[in-house]
Amino acid sequence: MQLNLNDRVALVTGGDSGIGRAVSIAYARAGARVVVNYNSNQEKADEVVAAIAAAGGQARAIQGNTADEDDVRRLFAETADAFGGIDILVANAGVQKDAPIAEMSLADWQKVIDVNLTGQFLCAREAVRRFRQQGNRGQMRANGVILCMSSVHEIIPWAGHANYAASKGGIAMLMRTLAQEVAADRIRVNGIAPGAIRTPINEDATEGEAGKKLLELIPYGRIGDPEDVAALALFMASDAADYMTGASVLIDGGMSLYPGFENNG
Repeated sequence: MQLNLNDRVALVTGGDSGIGRAVSIAYARAGARVVVNYNSNQEKADEVVAAIAAAGGQARAIQGNTADEDDVRRLFAETADAFGGIDILVANAGVQKDAPIAEMSLADWQKVIDVNLTGQFLCAREAVRRFRQQGNRGQMRANGVILCMSSVHEIIPWAGHANYAASKGGIAMLMRTLAQEVAADRIRVNGIAPGAIRTPINEDATEGEAGKKLLELIPYGRIGDPEDVAALALFMASDAADYMTGASVLIDGGMSLYPGFENNG
């Protein structure tokens, strides 16, 4: 089965690093024109765009804070101006600000909820508005595709990370509710829930002794790479997944299989 996104326009939030970077590159290789959204690190976003251009693809870096309503509107408007429309949203931008619950500040709670959950709401809402306005652009079977990047912690509790886990649980139900609401518009909404993925932001937890300890939670015996998630995101955005909506797909090497019980607990 050959997967392609020929002539489609994809907006990847948080596309300047980690999973977002891998998704942006994979989409461009599959034929999409990609907007690499970033919040503060233009240099990294420009590097992603340069890598895509060097491989013969088309991309543009656009700044925008996905937790800010005005920024989101501008981000989508600039995407449409740059490439003539939008077909795919990958709502990937996210942050962590970890602390035990008794020590977690309201500011840190609110920041994670604002970026991880409210940001996905704002981007998904604007995407739906755009998809309805432009109709089917003739690039794919659906009238639009939304992928919500979540985490295994939409189902696995994570002590010391109440804000993060709450945001990811919220994403799961937001995604399913949106999928139910807009299916009649031929807009597909799905979620991806990665487990431990080796990215620059979590290097301390995935390398060395910490990485060896982490493997105890992964039955498959390896930590994931951003390209693992990007391959799934490519399938889910393509016409090969056209009958798929409202699904949250775990990609975690079995982390969600309660590995502590593999020998009867």
